[in-house]
Amino acid sequence: MRLTFIGAAHEVTGSCHCLEAAGKKILVDYGMEQGLNLYENAELPFSVPDIDYVLLTHAHVDHSGMLPLLYKHGFRGKIYTTEASTDLCRIMLRDSAHIQEFEAEWRNRKAKRSGGELFEPMYTLQDADAVMKHFVPCAYREMIDLGEGIQIRFTDIGHLLGSASIEVWVNEDEVSRKLVFSGDIGNINQPIIKNPEYTEAADIVIMESTYGNRNHGERPDYIGQLSRIIQETFDRGGNVIIPCFAVGRTQEMLYFLRKIKEENRIARFPDFPVYVDSPLAVEATSVFQKNIYSCFDEEAMELVSRGVNPLQFPGLRLSVTSNESRAINFETTPKVILSASGMCEAGRIRHHLKHNLWRQECTVLFVGYQANGTLGRTLLEGAGSVKLFGEVIEVRATIEKRAGISGHADKDGLIRWLQAFKEKPGQVYIVHGEDSVCDEFAEVLQKNYGYQARAPYSGDVYDIET
Repeated sequence: MRLTFIGAAHEVTGSCHCLEAAGKKILVDYGMEQGLNLYENAELPFSVPDIDYVLLTHAHVDHSGMLPLLYKHGFRGKIYTTEASTDLCRIMLRDSAHIQEFEAEWRNRKAKRSGGELFEPMYTLQDADAVMKHFVPCAYREMIDLGEGIQIRFTDIGHLLGSASIEVWVNEDEVSRKLVFSGDIGNINQPIIKNPEYTEAADIVIMESTYGNRNHGERPDYIGQLSRIIQETFDRGGNVIIPCFAVGRTQEMLYFLRKIKEENRIARFPDFPVYVDSPLAVEATSVFQKNIYSCFDEEAMELVSRGVNPLQFPGLRLSVTSNESRAINFETTPKVILSASGMCEAGRIRHHLKHNLWRQECTVLFVGYQANGTLGRTLLEGAGSVKLFGEVIEVRATIEKRAGISGHADKDGLIRWLQAFKEKPGQVYIVHGEDSVCDEFAEVLQKNYGYQARAPYSGDVYDIET
């Protein structure tokens, strides 16, 4: 029995762990790296065609985004994940493939003019569609037998629609071990989705540490903060630009904006338009509607029972085509624009930044984590100018961040999840955190709470029998 760490080891993105047990080769997540790549990931310890299973914690591309590449390189095994994650991956992996192909086309146009080498996309739409045929949708709490010696179960971890921690029972040569992969542990009291559920027992825990060195603080007045920012920006005649992850954060913002309109919080602009400018976000919102009964929390279900759609309201405008997207920037009415990607690394948000960053009456509002090396982090850190589409854009707009709102548990939430195990696991491995955070959180767990904890690097291998 061997556990090898590949991705999101002393880094936040690119999650990937390898488990070899009971004669099977298993990946847990296979995500795309985003932002600054501090460490080069080790190679997989086995050939791709030999992989039997992938266990997927959730659909965010830093956990799922390399699955089409896996198929491209010969993977033909099964991918187990929840029903909602399967629905989301169907649209998110196609979107990722479209970005790969678009970037390749753009680079190749430049290469042809300069005589440079042609660029091949990481994977294509065909690869994304093909890998979906290998998905096996699973219900929460369902015990699933992968064959002799291996069982798994998915538990709602409250990070994203369909997100899960994964329990893995392995038996080999009369040795039994239970591993729990936390996935991304959700924050409590998020709108729409349920709070994280806890797991009772594990021999070995592999857990994330995104906010392992800090707490979110007192729960802020999200509705009040957002209302203030919108009102002040509209009074200046500007737009509120919100870089938003298309899946999860966009739907959360729609939930808040519906309430702001319902309570008439923007009194001088009661009919203000809200644009969702992301085909992926539009499709993802439909997936949320499909999974109401399995994933929505009590507050959202109470609205549903009254016939209120938690994600729709007057003035909501969905932009799908390129022409619809371009038209938004010729509309002079003050508005709210939600667009992807959330870290401003790709997608339509970059066009909206180009049209609005230089306008001092506008506001760019960040509502999610910004990884090191991303354009979003650069703007948050006070850049005076940025380069977009080959053009230097001066930053005159107000840059704001809504503190406290996160899909990730904070330090206390991570510890609370770990302490919910009835007995201390024999070993805790800390992953999915920035370089120093992984070490710091592991040290806190050891010194303050008595856990055997360590933060592995990419390529580290552990014998889980011993």
